[in-house]
Amino acid sequence: MKLKWLGLILFIGFFTLVSSVSISAENKDAKKESGIPNHVLNISKDNTYPNSTDDQELLEPEEITKELMEETDIRITNPQLIELLNETTLKPSPFAIGYRGDIFLGRWPLAYESKETNINWEYQKINVNEINNIGGEAAQKLSYVQEEEKKIQGGLTSRISHSDQMMKLILLEAQKNTKLPLSFSTVIGKGTKQQNTYAVPANKVARLHAFAPAVNEKGEVAFGDVYIKLKGSDKMLSVKNVTRQGIGAWIPIQDHVSFSFEMK
Repeated sequence: MKLKWLGLILFIGFFTLVSSVSISAENKDAKKESGIPNHVLNISKDNTYPNSTDDQELLEPEEITKELMEETDIRITNPQLIELLNETTLKPSPFAIGYRGDIFLGRWPLAYESKETNINWEYQKINVNEINNIGGEAAQKLSYVQEEEKKIQGGLTSRISHSDQMMKLILLEAQKNTKLPLSFSTVIGKGTKQQNTYAVPANKVARLHAFAPAVNEKGEVAFGDVYIKLKGSDKMLSVKNVTRQGIGAWIPIQDHVSFSFEMK
C-alpha cells in the first residue's frame, strides 16, 4: 500500500513539473511569435487606468458596393467611403434608355499601402523608480510603481487632408502588420505596479526606467475624385484624378511598458 501511495505522489509531482515547464514554454513562445522583447511587459491587468480598445472593425461592402467597386481597378479600403456606398440606393429603370448622369461624392483618401513598419520600444519615457542603498547593510528590492498618470499620444508625422480618415486607414494596416493592441492615444494610470523585482546590493544606487513603446508606420495613401456614373440602366463607380502621397504615423502600443534597469 505504501508503495502505491509513493508511486502516486511521484506521478503527481512529475505531472505538475511537466505542466509548469510546458506553460512557461508556451508563454515564451507566444512572446517570441509576437516579436515582443523580454524587457517589455503587458500591464493590461495591472493598469489603474482602463484604456478603451481601438480595434477597428473591417466594414464589409454590401452587394451594391461590391458591384460598384468591381467597375474600377483602384483599390478602396477607406471604411468611411465604403459605409457611404453601402447606404447608397440606386435603382435605375430598365427602360431608362439614353439616360446619363454623374454623381460626385467628393475627393477621398481611397487606401493606404504600408511600405515600412518599425517599433520603438522606448518611444516615450513615462517613469523612473530609484533605490539609494549607499550605506545599507543588506540588499533591497526595486520594483515598478507608476508615480504619475501618463498619457501617450501618437499621430501623423505630417499635415494631410482628411487626417481622421487617414489615421483609421493607417491604424487598420498597422494592426494587421504587427498583431499588437494599437491606439493613437493611451494612458498609464498612477499607481500601476508590476510584481517583478530587482535586487539592489548594499552600497549601490539603482534606477528602473519605464518607457511606452510605439509603432512607426510609413507608407503611401492614394487620393481620388469619386463619382457614381449612371448610364441607362447601368451604374458604376468612377475614380478620377488619382494622386499618391507619402505619409507616416506614430501609434502607441496600448498597455505595454518597456523597462531598463540601471545600477551604479
